[in-house]
Amino acid sequence: MPGNGTVTRSTLRQQIADALRDEVLAGRLMPGRSFTVKEIADQYGVSATPVREALVDLSAQGILEADQHRGFRVPDYSLADYRGMIEARSLVTDGMFQALTAGHPAFTNAEDPRTAAALAAVRRRGEEAQRAAAAGDLTVLIGYDLRFWRELSGLFGNPYLADFLHRLRVQSWVCAVQHLRHLPDVRGRLWAGHTDLVDALARREADTARAIVAAANAHSLALVERLAAE
Repeated sequence: MPGNGTVTRSTLRQQIADALRDEVLAGRLMPGRSFTVKEIADQYGVSATPVREALVDLSAQGILEADQHRGFRVPDYSLADYRGMIEARSLVTDGMFQALTAGHPAFTNAEDPRTAAALAAVRRRGEEAQRAAAAGDLTVLIGYDLRFWRELSGLFGNPYLADFLHRLRVQSWVCAVQHLRHLPDVRGRLWAGHTDLVDALARREADTARAIVAAANAHSLALVERLAAE
């Protein structure tokens, strides 16, 4: 049927994007690593079209960047870039928590069954992230941390905000993971306050939520700066 080719290409596009995203976030594709569409197509044994589409998707997410001479490359973010990402993230989350203080409908009644169910689902993501942090499994932690923030920001009902924050957090991990991979053991070294944050939001304690995120950002920045200096 005519639609089968489209479905197959779309599936390949997503599979390739997922595989390359995992490689970057796992720190196996190092900063500055360049590759062409043909190189990736040959590696996966597929045509160039789904590969090109996957690489463009990853560029839009900040996981890769276009390189006029080499096709695409893994961003080589600096400490200044990371500080800028942290600052931008803070501005976004501060706005979210300000909306909470102003009586955002998503948190007006935490006892509402739908609100309670949504918060419980986000909390479960946080619990998984905390378990991964305690176990020192950075790859699993990143996956759950991104899902946690994606779903948490989604509660505010603004897809533009959720997309922007997700992009910032992806870029932050792309930058941080290259330094964190030098640690022999990350157990107990990474932020694991996800459930505390959800609980504060459920209580509509915006100042507490803001303090939790500020402490997390300060911790992350100090750790990356120290590792970069070693």
